[in-house]
Amino acid sequence: MSDVEMVNIKVDGKPLSVPKGTLAIRACEQAGVYVPRFCDHPLLKPVAACRACLVEIASPNRQGEIAKMPKPQPACSTTVTDKMEIYTQLSSEVAAKAQNGILEFILVNHPLDCPVCDKGGECPLQNQAFLEGNPTSRFTDAKRTWPKPLRLTSEILLDRERCVLCQRCVRFGKEIAGDAFLDLQGRGGGSSPRDHHEFMGETIGAFDPQVLGIYDEDLNPDGVTQSPSAQLTGPGGKPGLLGTLHAENLKVKDRDVSGRRFASYFSGNVTQICPVGALTNTSYRFRSRPQDLISTPSVTDQDASGAEIRVDVRRGVVTRQLAGQNPEVNEEWISDKDRYAFPWQSLTDRLTRPMIRDAEGQLQPTDWGTALAAAAGYIQSARTSGKGVGFFPGGHLTLEDYYAWSKFARVVAKSNLIDARARDFRFDEMNFIRTRVAGRQMEVTYQDLEKAPFVLLVDFEPEDECATMFLRLRKAALNRGTKIATIAPFLTNGAKKMKAELIQAVPGTQTQILREILEGAGERGAIKEALGQSGAVILLGERAGLVSEALDTAMELAEATGAKWAWVPRRAGERAAIEAGAFPGLLPGGRLVSDPAARADVAAAWGLKDSLEEENAFCIKWSLEQAASGNLETLVMGGVDLRDLENPEQAREALKSANVIQLEVRKSDVTEFAKVVLPVAPPHEKTGTFVNWEGRLCPFGQALATRALPDWKVMNLLARAAGVDLGLDSVEAILKEYQEMTGWDGSKADAPYREVLEVPQAEVGQAILATWKPLLDSGRCQDGEPDLAGSARVPVARLNAKTAAENGIGQYVKLSGEKGSVTLPVVLDDLPDRVVWMPECSPGSLAHETLGVAYGQLVSLKAAEV
Repeated sequence: MSDVEMVNIKVDGKPLSVPKGTLAIRACEQAGVYVPRFCDHPLLKPVAACRACLVEIASPNRQGEIAKMPKPQPACSTTVTDKMEIYTQLSSEVAAKAQNGILEFILVNHPLDCPVCDKGGECPLQNQAFLEGNPTSRFTDAKRTWPKPLRLTSEILLDRERCVLCQRCVRFGKEIAGDAFLDLQGRGGGSSPRDHHEFMGETIGAFDPQVLGIYDEDLNPDGVTQSPSAQLTGPGGKPGLLGTLHAENLKVKDRDVSGRRFASYFSGNVTQICPVGALTNTSYRFRSRPQDLISTPSVTDQDASGAEIRVDVRRGVVTRQLAGQNPEVNEEWISDKDRYAFPWQSLTDRLTRPMIRDAEGQLQPTDWGTALAAAAGYIQSARTSGKGVGFFPGGHLTLEDYYAWSKFARVVAKSNLIDARARDFRFDEMNFIRTRVAGRQMEVTYQDLEKAPFVLLVDFEPEDECATMFLRLRKAALNRGTKIATIAPFLTNGAKKMKAELIQAVPGTQTQILREILEGAGERGAIKEALGQSGAVILLGERAGLVSEALDTAMELAEATGAKWAWVPRRAGERAAIEAGAFPGLLPGGRLVSDPAARADVAAAWGLKDSLEEENAFCIKWSLEQAASGNLETLVMGGVDLRDLENPEQAREALKSANVIQLEVRKSDVTEFAKVVLPVAPPHEKTGTFVNWEGRLCPFGQALATRALPDWKVMNLLARAAGVDLGLDSVEAILKEYQEMTGWDGSKADAPYREVLEVPQAEVGQAILATWKPLLDSGRCQDGEPDLAGSARVPVARLNAKTAAENGIGQYVKLSGEKGSVTLPVVLDDLPDRVVWMPECSPGSLAHETLGVAYGQLVSLKAAEV
């Protein structure tokens, strides 16, 4: 029985019962009455800025009589009370007149440019003006105009004359993303570097005089504020400075790649929730009209969040991606990476025809039959010779694709050598995933995180690695008081926005810290106590697998405290790969290759006469070593970016020594070594299912008609070329077969993998490397969108003041490894002594490719000049 207190009200005379605390505008919605609004948004706090939702309110007075309030009230900020009566524009002339007056006022200075406005056709103001507006305007003077468009970021443009001052964008930045990159300014006539203010009215802006068009070259000849006499107003009413929201000049840590102040990883959401065309995207501006678009529900392929998106297509071309509405996952928000990073699927280096390498070493286009026959020949040759075949599909495929790869490897190639991980890892992680993650049902969800009293992050930065989860954690911290602690080398900007407590760790010492928490000694006892609360959660990132025994110790801690836990991969397909058996030592459904009963069960399900191979094959790292030494003859490669591997140079040597068959969307480094290239479809051109970090199945539809084939169909055709019918003729057939293999409750005992790693001791001139990928970096799935790349943070090296001082480091530092060096701007931060952080794969900052150094290893550092 629900304990929610209900109140009885009336809407336009109709009785209604709603929960106590409901806003009047929500009560009207429940009654089926639409009240106009611009500033109102169900996920933002009410502000009553636009006044478009004015309604008449009657409620009991002190004598208990139902009496109307003297003036109309904003429905978006009025909380209903028992016996309240709400009269909307449908039943009240007062409400109708008030709403019409506000609409007329908004239109006084609003431009009549609907035919060229990007919001035209899906604009609430346009709709309301047609439905409720006056047929003619009483305003005869010149409308206010502004310079336009203003580039707030490399992706976001502002047309101030269209703005209705609803402040949705401002509230989103402050309440949801935690990035106040926009604010309302100019109240009371405005503020500027001059004494008179008449030329600057109330407007939305970034508190940047150059952006706002009030830059005074005489007062600021070199682009830097000379004195407080400039009197620029900052967001809190305090004096601001040129080009920044900070109380000091714009530093490198606050910039994006385009040179502007870094705005937000979620800035694109303001263009979607803007009720008019004031905020628009550079990539979509003037490209289409809503009525010209065909929309398809989809799921992001950029991370493991499972965030729902909408793909809009015009004449066979994807013009934009928007956030979908999924209250259980992403609500109505997505990251800029989810929104803008889709052009990679249709760039000029797209593979459109199969290719075979000729006798002269050149790739030549050919037909599918010839290419499939050649590829099947290499696989059968390797099987006959006994040197085997390795399968490496990469981390971005769907469940259906991975299942086809997995079944092909076992049935056709008779190989258990399959690994979808294209990243750095250690062997401890293999046993953890086999016995703990594979086959695990949804035990921790987004809703659990939102309700959790305490969350411990272990080597996991949500804003960078799972942006949708970051928003949910921040919401929990701000709205529900969820306490968050993070085991990390320093407190990142994302962690600060979640009000997280830092448990500082030198890379490699996380296991020791987890053991201290488990023992509950000293200050660590408070963390253990917090984890003992009902609903507490431990979130494990991929980097936890890079530290000896960290994952196992985290499991001991979860069992000792009763806390829930979840492992959060970064790539969209990695969880699906585990469930489909595209992981070392795993069969579909979480079955272990080492378990005879599991092998027999899968063989029976696939209708095989012979048993599956018993060999408990190793990972991609071991496989490439074997290929380089000539012990592995054929490699089937999918979406593998060699820069992500721990040793890219070794990988290239392995590809030179093996017969490489590549299934890929676009040309890559692997293409240079491939004997056969088979083009496959990107996400926009296929139907499939992603599995997010929760274990939730996230199906999506095909947005574009195409001749390209998905991986599962290519694998099915390749099997037929090898004389085997996999029976995977449709997505439905694959899902049916997969679902019949779920729910395995057999053995989970497996021979543990152990890799003892010593924490290196850094001397003067050295530092231990901490590194991970920021949300926006140099990943191939972000190619083709320069404006998105321009909004990324500037790559920097972070170290503490003591480490910088003992090495004489000033503004720049040169980091060197076994293979080379990189020079980066220095940001002094609260890191442990002799620890340095740099982006793993960003422009000019490639840890594996350039330095040849992985997480937790030593780098040399010295002062540099640029």
